[in-house]
Amino acid sequence: MEVRYSPDPVRFSRMTNQEIRDNFLIETLFKADTIEMVYSDVDRAIIGSAVPADKPLTLSTADELRAEFFCKRRELGVLNAGGEGAIEVDGQSFDIKKLECLYIGRGSREITFSSKNGSEPACFYLLSYPAHKEYPVKHAKIEDALQAHLGSKDTCNERTIYKYIHPDGIESCQLVMGFTEIAKGSVWNTMPPHLHPRRMEAYMYFDISKENRVFHFMGKPDEMRHIVVADKQALVSPSWSIHSGAGTSGYRFCWGMGGENQDFNDMDHLGIDDLK
Repeated sequence: MEVRYSPDPVRFSRMTNQEIRDNFLIETLFKADTIEMVYSDVDRAIIGSAVPADKPLTLSTADELRAEFFCKRRELGVLNAGGEGAIEVDGQSFDIKKLECLYIGRGSREITFSSKNGSEPACFYLLSYPAHKEYPVKHAKIEDALQAHLGSKDTCNERTIYKYIHPDGIESCQLVMGFTEIAKGSVWNTMPPHLHPRRMEAYMYFDISKENRVFHFMGKPDEMRHIVVADKQALVSPSWSIHSGAGTSGYRFCWGMGGENQDFNDMDHLGIDDLK
């Protein structure tokens, strides 16, 4: 498990392009037949992936957790960004198709990932935070998600938000998770942008064709930088940073948050004229 310590806004403003990428961009996810994990000191989030191509993969604990098993004191959200797969949690199996979500609560001991077809493996994206209470394991299909339609064609930011883990959906301790789909002809996500100082956020961009990219913007509103992001790469977004992106083609991204509260609408909104 890689451990990362996030720079503060002062150091961020002085960093080179490569230093920003090294600290905030995660390029090591979604390797076949491995579970990859990055532990961030920002709200103790763990961002990871599991791609069971030729064999099932079992989620183990790590020295950094000092726990008997991974979810002893943690909860875990999983979104499938690949082919059909299955997740077994303490003997109970869940078939997980693309864009479906599974919440795994604190206290879950045995977690195993598998694919229906190894030539088109499941690509499970993992996001975990510390948890103080047990909530039941729950599977959600796309029709179960709470949808919100935002933006417009005129401003090139038309998109649909699918909320899976949130207070009015799948219950959790602090994890809030879902994904956003950019409408055909639009390019922007989260524009105009916002801040939520009470929560950090992790982004994982996917369904980007090989020749295209997303330009992800971050930093304080008056000290912005960009990171060029390819398919199935993730980013850590600290609570002091905006998080917005524009793609050279269509894309989706999985978003997930943890921190002080679970109120999705707890945002400090910004105008485009606030950005520099």
